[in-house]
Amino acid sequence: MDHKAEAVFRMQNYIRENIDKEITLSALSSGCGYSPWYAYRLFLLYTGYSPADYIRKLRLSNSALKLRDEHVKIIDVALDAGFSTPESYQRAFFKEFGLNPKEYALNPVMINLFYPYLVEYKKKEKKDMKETTNIFVTLIEKPSRKVIVKRGIKAADYFEYCNEVGCDIWGKLLSIKGISSEPVSMWLTPKYIKAGTSEYVQGTEVSADYAGSVPEGFDVIDMPAAKYLVFQGEPFEEEDYCEAIEALQSAIEKYDPAVIGFEWDDENPRIQLEPRGERGYIELIAVKNKKN
Repeated sequence: MDHKAEAVFRMQNYIRENIDKEITLSALSSGCGYSPWYAYRLFLLYTGYSPADYIRKLRLSNSALKLRDEHVKIIDVALDAGFSTPESYQRAFFKEFGLNPKEYALNPVMINLFYPYLVEYKKKEKKDMKETTNIFVTLIEKPSRKVIVKRGIKAADYFEYCNEVGCDIWGKLLSIKGISSEPVSMWLTPKYIKAGTSEYVQGTEVSADYAGSVPEGFDVIDMPAAKYLVFQGEPFEEEDYCEAIEALQSAIEKYDPAVIGFEWDDENPRIQLEPRGERGYIELIAVKNKKN
């Protein structure tokens, strides 16, 4: 295991868990086992940001979501984000997002929210979770809706999509207020794929009557109401996310929806939620009533 990467991983988790509190370099360093000077250098090396810049960007993005979703005063949001005055907060917000906080609160357009990815451990032993992970299956119904998507070129999975579109797309999608709390990744079925674009896309589900703006370079897809089986794996350590995905996808391949009176619905896209260790990996597969 790469102990330096593990140290940065621990610092990122500490920041995430204490983002609403005062965070000092001393606290970060004590939690990862290195001196403050060396912890600072490691964090910068592995994330591309100093701890202070990382925390500032994360707090500004959290504050933007408050402005979008809540009726709050600028001064209260500024103080909660760790700024001493509304003026310093406004300057930082404008520098980060290109518009002032009041303007954004009145008209929440797409902005590039900071969405940090956790540093991966290196040289870790690969685990085989395919036969040991419990998978939970739930039937849900999704209403008719629209999905604002960013198409790729040839991507068939997340990593290819990131190479084509860029990994920062998730932060932009988070800034769009949808009908659920998070964006989605989808494997589109042929009828939703435009010529010369990818099967795999990322987007945000919005209401069927959505009449808001659509950012340049994005498309809107109309989705019908459909039944989905939600496959959810057990919680996992963040560094084991690849194994968690493989285990769940292996279970899906073996699952026969006929045992509960359904068959796969190949007309509707397969949906992937962000792999997050605390809840387990999740995919949604469309189903329809089985023909007699």
